[in-house]
Amino acid sequence: MKKHKLDFSILVPIFLLAIISIISIQSASIYTSKSLGNLVIKQTVWYFIGGIFVFIVLKYKNTFLYKNSWFLYIIGNILLLGLLLFGTPVNNSKCWLVIPGIGSIQPSEFMKVFIMLVLATMIHNFRSTYPNSSIKQEASFIVKTLIVILIPSILTFLQPDTGAVVIYFVIYFCMMFISGIRARWFILSTIVIVLIISSILALFFFKENSFIHIFGTSLYYRLDRIFDWKNGSGLQLENALAAIGSSGFLGHGFKNNPIYFPEAPTDFIFAIYASNFGFLGVLIFFLIIIYLDIQIINLCHKKYIGRDKYILVGIFGMLVFQQIQNIGMTIGLFPIMGITLPFISYGGSSLVSYMLLIGIILNISNKKNRKYNYK
Repeated sequence: MKKHKLDFSILVPIFLLAIISIISIQSASIYTSKSLGNLVIKQTVWYFIGGIFVFIVLKYKNTFLYKNSWFLYIIGNILLLGLLLFGTPVNNSKCWLVIPGIGSIQPSEFMKVFIMLVLATMIHNFRSTYPNSSIKQEASFIVKTLIVILIPSILTFLQPDTGAVVIYFVIYFCMMFISGIRARWFILSTIVIVLIISSILALFFFKENSFIHIFGTSLYYRLDRIFDWKNGSGLQLENALAAIGSSGFLGHGFKNNPIYFPEAPTDFIFAIYASNFGFLGVLIFFLIIIYLDIQIINLCHKKYIGRDKYILVGIFGMLVFQQIQNIGMTIGLFPIMGITLPFISYGGSSLVSYMLLIGIILNISNKKNRKYNYK
């Protein structure tokens, strides 16, 4: 590790977020089923394991991940397929792969990282081969990248895990946006997406029987749950809003949660934190995540070449989207989609995957190792 100049502008906010995560999960423990065990200890262990993965990434450098990106991508898809075939349903979803003696992992969380690695490699190779690409070459490239993103998206959607699929496409569009392809492709894709979504929603709202006949009841109930946010209804949202709204400037205090709501340690962890520490605590939290996001975007603005530039944008887009979506759904601005708050929500797979990305970022910011990242 002496060879590495660690970027404390990245590590310090991660350390502060880890403290906030542990405190919030501890506070949420009064509403957590005892059958789940001590989530505080588990989250601490996951942070420790995540730190080990950071060390491994720093040791082997990003080029090792880039060179093995396709292998990791294939393994990720095999795990997603294995979930559909052999996964144990939890809350009507096959999202977790249970490993005896270890626990459960959520392959879709790691798939986010694998997608970034593959796309960064594909974009870099395309730009190296065709610095002045034609429309035909770009069209072929877009089809190939869409196939790459659609395979895990379909497998994840069938679990079902709609939130993860949305994140896959957020990563895809962010990375493709800076790939250098012509703007007309984004205009065309936007028109196509709007038309498809409009047609699906028209069936959903005005032809329910036809919608169910075409897409099935699973998608119908998922959309119904998403659009439930418009009415501000639902136990989670109503109680989360009441807890946040009543917290005042300093909050109700640590472990003083006057109102119960489900999924407190995971999807709605922000409501727990805001309820405990009020406006001042939320302000401090916002300053920390904004500072972290700014550090990542500052790295994006530096003249990195090759795959590093593309993966940094993918990481930034994913983190900002999840931050906005999670907090937004907690306060009723966005639909509830089961998207966690990065580095805060309880979850081993998600936390370890984020720490993997931190290792990648630290490698990029390490001046002594930049020559390895550009090969």
